[in-house]
Amino acid sequence: MTPERLDLPQGTLDLLILRTLSLGPQHGWAISERVQQISDDVLRIQQGSLYPALHRLERRGWIKAKWGASENNRRAKFYELTRTGQKQLATEQDAWEKLTAAVGQVLRAV
Repeated sequence: MTPERLDLPQGTLDLLILRTLSLGPQHGWAISERVQQISDDVLRIQQGSLYPALHRLERRGWIKAKWGASENNRRAKFYELTRTGQKQLATEQDAWEKLTAAVGQVLRAV
């Protein structure tokens, strides 16, 4: 059975990218694949959303990029977290956990 795919709420993509990059440098396609894999194919990041988000995070100084060779020996841009990005990940993750806990409380209210 194919899992239902969900649209990401505003701002969630940045958090997912930062979290994925906390595991180590990756190129764009690998970031997308990792999110899809970890979410059991529920979350899919479209390239039309991924690359603008990566550029936005790079402009904010949360990630940095350098060119390298991918697994299939193709030229690819590899992204990694900066120190500022690590701090931002902690901030974003804390805010997400508070938000989802509060929404959960409202949904469970009798």
